[in-house]
Amino acid sequence: MHASQSRDDSYANGGAETGPNPLVTCIILNTNRRKDTLECLTSLDKSTYGHFRIIVLDCQSTDGSVAAFRSAFPAIQVIELGKNLGYAGNNNVGIRAALDQGTDWIFILNEDTVLAPDCLERLIDIGQQSPDIGMLGPLVYHHDEPQVIQSAGGEANRSWRFFHLGKNQVDRGQFAEPRDVRWISGCAILLRTHVVRTVGPLDERFFIYCEEVEWCVRAAKNGWRIVHVPSAKVWHKGVQRHYQPKPSYTYYTTRNRLLMLSKHHAPPSARFLAWVRVIRTLASWTLRPKWRNNIDHRDAMWSGIKDFLRKRWGQMPVDRDAQVLSQHQD
Repeated sequence: MHASQSRDDSYANGGAETGPNPLVTCIILNTNRRKDTLECLTSLDKSTYGHFRIIVLDCQSTDGSVAAFRSAFPAIQVIELGKNLGYAGNNNVGIRAALDQGTDWIFILNEDTVLAPDCLERLIDIGQQSPDIGMLGPLVYHHDEPQVIQSAGGEANRSWRFFHLGKNQVDRGQFAEPRDVRWISGCAILLRTHVVRTVGPLDERFFIYCEEVEWCVRAAKNGWRIVHVPSAKVWHKGVQRHYQPKPSYTYYTTRNRLLMLSKHHAPPSARFLAWVRVIRTLASWTLRPKWRNNIDHRDAMWSGIKDFLRKRWGQMPVDRDAQVLSQHQD
């Protein structure tokens, strides 16, 4: 069945379907990325899994995005956001809408992703195998290097340092079977609606960065399994191999990592090591001549520390990168 026809039927039925083909609601956040979002929607329209809806959240775009989406894909729902609440808050608008409309699964996608036709079908096939599977993610490749892995799920070490498995490795089949992981890349994450009902939505204090890691940690604490499905494939344009983060990234990751360690009562050793790394980095960026060009990052890190201590969450106070915050780059 063609995906657009299935979406029309789903809206007409007004609720989730019981049985072997659960209803999935795909949520895509767009901010002035019309071309990328249209490419993402086109890849979804070719999906071999037919029972899904699409909600596009548009955050104050000025590039004609809304009109283009409604013209090219009239069956989708477009929600125009009046305020930028960040990756977490904006996606929560879509999550609440999906829950209100009745759905079995929610599939959160970055606008700059392109899906293999069978991606969603393979994720659902694994998710339906066990009721304790709460979140699933595909094998994510670099869009500009289609055989190079960006993320094969995520893990963490004893000091609560979170990292992507397989990052920048050429795919030679080293990730062949579904397996449990600690977290899933937020560029493409599928979850049961019951997970949201039991553990809550994304924590809006994070605004952007680290929020999907915290969500997965929270779900696992409540008994949900987090599963990576390598046969499901996605290509992500963000975070290219030579990606150079901006100071806002340093601000958010500094503040949000400290927030997550505090929120989840990480072992004292992990929190101690986190502070040691922060202080050491600040000292290097301040004192070592070869790092003088990182002064903007140093200032951003210091701002992140101060805001963590002040319990100031949400958007960075002075953020030159506000126009690209919808692009979730891990």
